[in-house]
Amino acid sequence: MTLWVAVASPRVVAIGDIHADPEAAKATLKMAKLIDDTGHWTGGETVLIQTGDVTDKGPSSRQVITLLTTLRAQARAAGGDVIAVLGNHEVMNLVGDWRGVRSADLREYDAPETRMADLRPRGVMGQWIHSAHMVVFSGDTVFVHGGVSAEMASLGRQQLSSVQAKHVGVDAMKALFGSGGPMWYRGYLLDDEEAACSEVKRALAQLRARRMVMGHTTQKDGKIRTRCGGAIVGIDTGISAYAGHNFSAFELINGDARAIYPGQTIDLPDPKKSGD
Repeated sequence: MTLWVAVASPRVVAIGDIHADPEAAKATLKMAKLIDDTGHWTGGETVLIQTGDVTDKGPSSRQVITLLTTLRAQARAAGGDVIAVLGNHEVMNLVGDWRGVRSADLREYDAPETRMADLRPRGVMGQWIHSAHMVVFSGDTVFVHGGVSAEMASLGRQQLSSVQAKHVGVDAMKALFGSGGPMWYRGYLLDDEEAACSEVKRALAQLRARRMVMGHTTQKDGKIRTRCGGAIVGIDTGISAYAGHNFSAFELINGDARAIYPGQTIDLPDPKKSGD
């Protein structure tokens, strides 16, 4: 089994839950200087990591995925990349749980069966979703949709980085796709901070990392949240219209973390490296 990791880059940008809102996605990408007014990639060698939940709750899952797929090709041609992290809403769509799908989203297809076909590995949406990894490692940072608990971290970098949508329904993978798995876990952002810090310390030690970046749990103030000296970073600020149009992006430049908002960039705490 080969360990999959994101391409190394001096600049890594992560964007949280987009929830089928193509206009909010474009506004956020433009704010982060990754696209121009025409929607073309301007990020050069930047690696963009989208931490899941590009589908549901908005007008067009397909348009968001088409945008990101197009940008991936443009980014790779420029020496960068666009990387998908698997969110719980993507998996819900694959297994036929469409409770989050809005009527406008459904109207883009002539029938529910056509939309389901688009979610299969050869479909426009399916290609993006099946390319996603449940956990992405970039240097000493872990990118995940919900959070890798200490229990799940015991599986190690190699196994966690190999999990994709094709493993849905595999008995041996059931716990990974369950409520305590990396797509659903919320403890790092909802638990008492002392408990969260204790657990993330154990998880990161097992993953040979010092920081975990996650979406999934929306920050009600619309701001990127850090805990435990920057070891925990919550980046779901509610980008979509459904969640409040709170545009934000998380940026790492040579390991230095920043939060990008409309009109301002704010430095974020960086966890200590081992030996510091």
